[in-house]
Amino acid sequence: MNTAADRSSAPALAVVGATGAVGSVLLRMLSQRADIWGDLRLIASSRSAGRRLTVRGEESEVLALTEDAFDGLGAGDVAIFLTPAEVSARWAPVVTARGAVVVDHSAAFRGDPEVPLVVPEINAHAVRTRPRGIVAGPDSVTAAMIAAVGALHAEYALTGLVVSSYQAASAEGRAGAETLRRQVALVAGTELGEHTGDVRRAVGEDTGPFAAPLVLNVVPWSGSLEADGWSSHELAVRAELRRILELDALPVSVTCVQVPVMTGHSLTVRAAFENPVELVRAREILEAAPGVVLVDDPAAGEFPTPVDAAGTDPAWVGRVRVSLDDPRALEFFVCADNLRKGVALNATQIAELIAGEFA
Repeated sequence: MNTAADRSSAPALAVVGATGAVGSVLLRMLSQRADIWGDLRLIASSRSAGRRLTVRGEESEVLALTEDAFDGLGAGDVAIFLTPAEVSARWAPVVTARGAVVVDHSAAFRGDPEVPLVVPEINAHAVRTRPRGIVAGPDSVTAAMIAAVGALHAEYALTGLVVSSYQAASAEGRAGAETLRRQVALVAGTELGEHTGDVRRAVGEDTGPFAAPLVLNVVPWSGSLEADGWSSHELAVRAELRRILELDALPVSVTCVQVPVMTGHSLTVRAAFENPVELVRAREILEAAPGVVLVDDPAAGEFPTPVDAAGTDPAWVGRVRVSLDDPRALEFFVCADNLRKGVALNATQIAELIAGEFA
């Protein structure tokens, strides 16, 4: 634990969006990891200003998101943004103008060529090249699979990906989680028949941030409509995978599906490679990959589920098998906590890398 004297010279950390769903996870994480930070500032919208939260055993008051909240930040300090893209786009330059580095986990800067898109297990080196003073983190769907995919790519040379995501409600923040809770309450005790209309009648128009009722349902849509029927979320995950792996022309097909799970994304992945895949070796690679846990014994009923992944740091991988139709393709299932592994842990790891540059 840092002493008061240690903290006076340690880098400051500002957490913008501290009271949101991911912010709450990140603050708990700060109490579990090495205490490298000095001044800790919790910042949120004016609605949350004045709340008092305990982090690392100390109580802090939540500050309103204004320019004054960043006074005193400078070189060596870090601000993590866990906010919507429009908020990050407005306020990140305010922080970088003071000399501090921004770690942003919205979509605001993921496509900016002057902002590195970083997953520490894959491309930690990219953190050091940040001409705008901003480092971006990926979407939680990308984060769930990238450690496993990247480790396999290093061995076999990736030539294509086909991915389907089964996304937890909490990926839509508190609004998503609260919508699922309300819908569960609405259908609980309701005598439902075999027709989908029964669920729609029970839920009514209360679909929240989702395109259709989520309870007792799956919704094959996430994002806004783009060209030729693709959603913005699907195209974003495709672009992020290509950028992080430095494979600009990699064929990638993504289908995003919302499912009635509170926390924990799941994905099916079919990865094709230049070289034939040997199953035993592929399992060895996954077992050794940083940020990955292999749970793969279907005969014993052992495979990952979002219930297992929730509240944990790694991506859980199972159902690993060589494709029946292509010896150069591997298929597997992966689960990860979308709030923790998908955002909070990635942001914390990046911030720690930046702090280490000034140690």
